[in-house]
Amino acid sequence: MTVFADPHLFVSGNLALNFIGTRQERRTTGIELLTGDAELGEWVVAAGILDTAPDCTGTLAPALRLREAAWRVMLATLAGEPAADADRRLLNRHAHDAPPELTLRADGGVQRSGSIEAALAAVARSAIELLGGPDRERLKECGRDACTRLYLDTSRGGSRRWCDMAVCGNRAKSKAFRVRNTEAAH
Repeated sequence: MTVFADPHLFVSGNLALNFIGTRQERRTTGIELLTGDAELGEWVVAAGILDTAPDCTGTLAPALRLREAAWRVMLATLAGEPAADADRRLLNRHAHDAPPELTLRADGGVQRSGSIEAALAAVARSAIELLGGPDRERLKECGRDACTRLYLDTSRGGSRRWCDMAVCGNRAKSKAFRVRNTEAAH
């Protein structure tokens, strides 16, 4: 059963992890939430990377390659293993592109503009900063069986088990409750 099915839910605590989350239930149904160039542009705006959707014509495939490389690098990190050189090089290549341009407006607000390549550079930089920084130790995968979302555990004791308590946490607790009641009835 699909849990999130909305690419505009940002529960992972990191830009790159939220981008990785646009593919769900990777080990079972593999639900793809970015199915076209337009959805990629919408995600970039919803994520707050750019204020308006850039021209994403023909860029979905490279964006998904970046996403999957970031996923594999994060999994290797969780397993305490080195990342594949090809995945690491792909992250680095995207991170070398110019990031979005930031402009301070007269009203004090910030304008974010740039190309899809700039947006993907922001995603790659987010992944690299996470993997090479102190938050690396907070990286976790959701504890609900079907969910494969990665997130940063920012709980006080570092004991968070689910990517989102309102969805995966409640589903896991409900399932455990049903199992306990079924076992007690037998």
